[in-house]
Amino acid sequence: MELKEKERTLIQDLQTQEQSCVEKYGKYAAQAKDPELKSLFETIQKEEQKHYDTLQQVLDGSVPACDCNDTQGKDYEPKVTYGTLDNSEDKQHDAFLATDCIGTEKLVSSEYNTDVFAFANTALRKLLADIQIEEQNHAEMIYKYKTANGMA
Repeated sequence: MELKEKERTLIQDLQTQEQSCVEKYGKYAAQAKDPELKSLFETIQKEEQKHYDTLQQVLDGSVPACDCNDTQGKDYEPKVTYGTLDNSEDKQHDAFLATDCIGTEKLVSSEYNTDVFAFANTALRKLLADIQIEEQNHAEMIYKYKTANGMA
């Protein structure tokens, strides 16, 4: 499959977003105080790396099969670490990291939502739409973590 110039540029921009997510989740996993949040960030980091690699395959001329996990957000049940009345520095720190990541996921999901309409190839549009769903799942998982830990 050959990409038009505009399509190639959009995929490269999305790949830049994914690389930023990989780096952010790696740094935030190292900074998280709660082992549950650390684990969640590490899981999402691996998925963002898969998105990056998938986009590289597109740039290399192929459209990989979609394997969208559209129940990941719904199925996630975080362990509770912080109580509702807990107002510790660790909780506030982890709440900041989680909130920042939700904002990032919203931004990246929005980019996929906008960019998908620039592609003529049906399989590629499906792939991008599936990645967008996975980004939404990431935000849902983080939101569930925040809710369970009295941060939302």
